[in-house]
Amino acid sequence: LLSVPAKKFAMSFAPPLFVGVAIILGLWLYEYFYVMAPVCMLCYGAAVVCGGAFSVRVVPVMGWCFMVVGAVTFLLPTGYGNAMMAASFGGLHIVFGAIIARRYGG
Repeated sequence: LLSVPAKKFAMSFAPPLFVGVAIILGLWLYEYFYVMAPVCMLCYGAAVVCGGAFSVRVVPVMGWCFMVVGAVTFLLPTGYGNAMMAASFGGLHIVFGAIIARRYGG
């Protein structure tokens, strides 16, 4: 975890993630619960794209997919937030994890 690539990953991944945490806390404070799910997906996707710049090519693609799902979630009725969170954080991680395991050995 102290290698140069790990440090580059952390320095690229952390800022969008911290921004997401701050935004989510603000939304929670002002009770804008219905927009928390898409914002989580968008900020996490941005963090994965930035951190994935130092990884295999499929990792930033996964980040872009998170951002697309997050943007689409804004267009859906508010009751779909939890389902889209499950589809993105559950489904996308499983799909891309399988791709990474198959193509890159884990």
